[in-house]
Amino acid sequence: MHYCFVTFPINAESPFPVYLQPLSLSRASLTVLRQSIMAAIKVHGSVLSTAAQRVIVTLYEKDLEFEFVSVDMKAGEHKTDHFLALNPFGQVPAFEHGDLKLFESRAITRYIAHEFADKGTNLICQGKEMAKLSVWMEVEAHQFDPVASKLNWELVFKPMFGMTTDTAVVQENEEKLAKVLDVYEAQLAKSKYIACGCLTLADLHHLPNIQCLLGTTCKQLFESRPRVNAWVADITARPSWSKVVASKP
Repeated sequence: MHYCFVTFPINAESPFPVYLQPLSLSRASLTVLRQSIMAAIKVHGSVLSTAAQRVIVTLYEKDLEFEFVSVDMKAGEHKTDHFLALNPFGQVPAFEHGDLKLFESRAITRYIAHEFADKGTNLICQGKEMAKLSVWMEVEAHQFDPVASKLNWELVFKPMFGMTTDTAVVQENEEKLAKVLDVYEAQLAKSKYIACGCLTLADLHHLPNIQCLLGTTCKQLFESRPRVNAWVADITARPSWSKVVASKP
């Protein structure tokens, strides 16, 4: 039997003083504890960032513990040397798992889904189904996201920052989004979720932008398509996503 001492802060805002609590552990338990401490998961980002939300909802679906490190983007914290060491492009999120450092939200979610395949919700497929999943992850990234992001910038974030919405840009991208959602409506006639019959990363990747758009005039573009509307209602009701939404100010 081995003993280790775990520190518990008296005041969470101060690193000291601390209590030293002896724990009696077997060799196997001690190994697990060491691995857990050494390989802690950290997500650096902003709760308002759709990209950071994409990573966080994936972690929740996998039932993984993680530390969220808030990055003050107003103060330019994402452009400091410390943050640039995590993401040289100065964008959120940045991700750490032990000594592994990643950036780009979709690459991070893929890593999480594969590395922790045996935990929580299975978000990937095998064989030909994985090929289909890859296609729809690409569709989200290259067909849905550019249009949705432009609409959210004009309809959500510009008003938030006291800027004027460009109605011409909104109209142009609403038309583009309608065409994308027509394709989705046809796809969802074949399967319950966007890539296949079960929830996958392809569905989760859509959530942040969809949530923003549901608070705008674009909501009717989803509601007017019965299968898209049912899919949106399903994925936005996930407990994992509810946790993400609850964390936003």
